[in-house]
Amino acid sequence: MSIFEILAEQRIADAIRRGEVDNLPGAGRPLVFDDELFVSGEQRMINRVLKNAGFTPPEVRLRKELADLREALARPPDDEQRTLLQRELNMVLLRLGTLRRH
Repeated sequence: MSIFEILAEQRIADAIRRGEVDNLPGAGRPLVFDDELFVSGEQRMINRVLKNAGFTPPEVRLRKELADLREALARPPDDEQRTLLQRELNMVLLRLGTLRRH
């Protein structure tokens, strides 16, 4: 454990003892992660920091678009709409695959 981790843990423990974290929003409820389950905790944290700073990595944007398209395809659209959604889904999958290779 680094000196920074030790100091951070001490400051957190002090804040807990003083009651500074007693009334935080969401206290006592489980954390909800918007990201996919198979993303590591570290990557999820990095993505969240970047998102809060106004930056979303291309892969995250594509994965969100992919999830939205899959959700739209799960609803029964008409055949023409379904074909368009499927084409768009295939393009997103292609862009995501290309992104991963680089």
